[in-house]
Amino acid sequence: MSLNGLGEPSGEQLPTLFPVPGPAAPNRRRGSSPSEGAGDPGVGAGPPDPKAGARSGRPANVGAARSPREGVDEAGRQLVFFGAETVEPAVADLAGLLAGPGEVVRMGGTARLSIVVDAPWRVHVLVAELAQRGLAASWEPTEDERHAVRTSYTRALKPLAVAWTRGAAKRPPAGFHLNGRRLRLWLAAAGEVDPPGCRLRLGAADEECWEPVSRALAAVGLAGELLDRAAGGPAYLITGRNRLRRLAELVGDRPAAAPPPSWP
Repeated sequence: MSLNGLGEPSGEQLPTLFPVPGPAAPNRRRGSSPSEGAGDPGVGAGPPDPKAGARSGRPANVGAARSPREGVDEAGRQLVFFGAETVEPAVADLAGLLAGPGEVVRMGGTARLSIVVDAPWRVHVLVAELAQRGLAASWEPTEDERHAVRTSYTRALKPLAVAWTRGAAKRPPAGFHLNGRRLRLWLAAAGEVDPPGCRLRLGAADEECWEPVSRALAAVGLAGELLDRAAGGPAYLITGRNRLRRLAELVGDRPAAAPPPSWP
């Protein structure tokens, strides 16, 4: 079964586990934010993966990031520094998926990003998020009853792939950082609210990523405990009232498709 690039059914009835979410009302959280770094990988489109079952959506126009001085929304509320709702979506945000269990592979001058998720609502959210960045996506069930979400091969993802791969290994580039939009994608794909904390899952074979990702979390006020496999990892566990409040401010409002207990 496939979804089009807008996160909607591609003409066929989705399984009952895939309720089509209604549009979420825009909302804003507190703080102020600078714009997304201009040096991050850019936006584009490329040929579809011939094996993918999705239908591409209309590319979204990615506008310029808001001014660093813009600290309030239309209702007069402050926006959180580095929050998900203070900058426009960009392909560079997909670094948040790679901080978690996402994978990126190159083919010629193109690349494709893929990630396996454990719940149908995550498929809806990720396909919609990818569509906002002009990227067509597909999904298919896996043998272990999870769901593989993948983009088409596209030139837009090549800079991200080049930055994140060292031979066959995945590793964050120098200067890697996290912000609200990257954390939002990571949480949507591999986050688990587990009171009194929140787990952000990591790639099981991505040991080279764990230390740089830990530093990036600490830099935005989300220092976490690295859980090993015996403790339900690999994952970073974020605990503490202030840190969880900070995480909630950064990732923004719960997506319409996400169950309430799944979002901080």
